[in-house]
Amino acid sequence: MDINQLEVLVTVAREKSFSRAAEILDRTQPAVSQAIRRLETEIGETLFDRSSKDGTLTYAGEVLVGYARQMLNLRHTANNAIKELRGLHKGKVTISANEHTVFCLLPVIREFRERHPNIKIEVQRGVASRIPKEITAREVELGVISFKPNDESLRSVSILTDELMLIVAPTHRFAARKSVSVKELGDEIFIAHNAVSPYRHKVIETFEKNKTTLNIAVELPSLEAIKRLVETGAGVALVPKLAAKVETANGQLVGLSVAEMKFERKLNIVYRRNSVLSHAAEAFLKTAKEMSKG
Repeated sequence: MDINQLEVLVTVAREKSFSRAAEILDRTQPAVSQAIRRLETEIGETLFDRSSKDGTLTYAGEVLVGYARQMLNLRHTANNAIKELRGLHKGKVTISANEHTVFCLLPVIREFRERHPNIKIEVQRGVASRIPKEITAREVELGVISFKPNDESLRSVSILTDELMLIVAPTHRFAARKSVSVKELGDEIFIAHNAVSPYRHKVIETFEKNKTTLNIAVELPSLEAIKRLVETGAGVALVPKLAAKVETANGQLVGLSVAEMKFERKLNIVYRRNSVLSHAAEAFLKTAKEMSKG
């Protein structure tokens, strides 16, 4: 029993005529009659009363027609759902990002939502080192990380460049300056993120190289908490420039460069190399690429 046979059955039952059904289906009448006979043979029941000239259904025919209509309606619904996905009228894109890299997504999300308001965006909080595994395990479609993964099954597209920045309160003694040296930071109290990262190691190495004490007095689990504490004047912090863009723009914090710390890093969107992305994920990736060129 295939969907085409059921379509013939429903059409004959609706039109109460094999000849009219043949015209509607653009088939010959013998072809329609043969499709019905094959269906009857397969299920072992007669579907139409052959003594009637108006295509009257038998009881078995009425039962099967009911189910056939449901199956044809389901096919129609499925086809429409796929068309909606293809046309980006419906769908979802899943992304994994950590607390830092999610900041680079905000402008992309805003632009994507303007272009495709019916697509849901779901960003999951991930640990940078684990995000590539989440993608290969198909837990998410896209990931945002600040390094290129070694896994050959993944592709990465650079969408943004970020750098490390020193943030201080507007009342801090460095607030009127644009840059400082590592030597000048020896007496400062640092508020740091407690997550281990390659850039934390680079900072520690730079202080050691310059024979300067790095006084990390407070460690916190989030960038937002770090920024709020720096605002109070409780210390200074080294954070990704993008993560404090709003606060430095509105005067809540002051951002400075550190002469010996030109630590730029590329932010990459990562996805499976040999896998077909959903239409929503493809559109999101396209939006990110276009914005990176702009």
